[in-house]
Amino acid sequence: MFHIALYEPEIAPNTGNIIRLCANNGAHLHLIEPLGFDLEEKKLRRAGLDYADLTNVTRHKDYPSFAAAMAGKRIMACTTKGSRPHTQIQFAKDDVLLFGPETRGLPMDIINATPLEQRLRIPMTANSRSLNLSNSVAIISYEAWRQLDFEGAV
Repeated sequence: MFHIALYEPEIAPNTGNIIRLCANNGAHLHLIEPLGFDLEEKKLRRAGLDYADLTNVTRHKDYPSFAAAMAGKRIMACTTKGSRPHTQIQFAKDDVLLFGPETRGLPMDIINATPLEQRLRIPMTANSRSLNLSNSVAIISYEAWRQLDFEGAV
């Protein structure tokens, strides 16, 4: 199944929602430190409910450690600065969907290190700034899963 990676997430309820999302779509969740909250935080547990034990979650001490662990996998930088809509790429089973922190998005050095064709964005109206992180993860991950014929779904 594909991977979802959160680079330095800041808001516990968003991460909790994404834990729940990954429990339902089968994606492997990667949390790249530092985190803006404690994983034991009450808001995280409430949003993720009891799904944490149903989700495959890996913590990485920093981006280089994460990148090394993902060697050989195609990393998609999901960003408002993306060069193509998320619907214009053919997702593969082991792809990594990388999202930045809520207040600042992915750093430009990570975006610039990502091949242009792997920089994805969600189409929005002209005056929109961005979507909520957990909404963005849901939109792109479900498109990826749809393309994989909802593998593992009942």
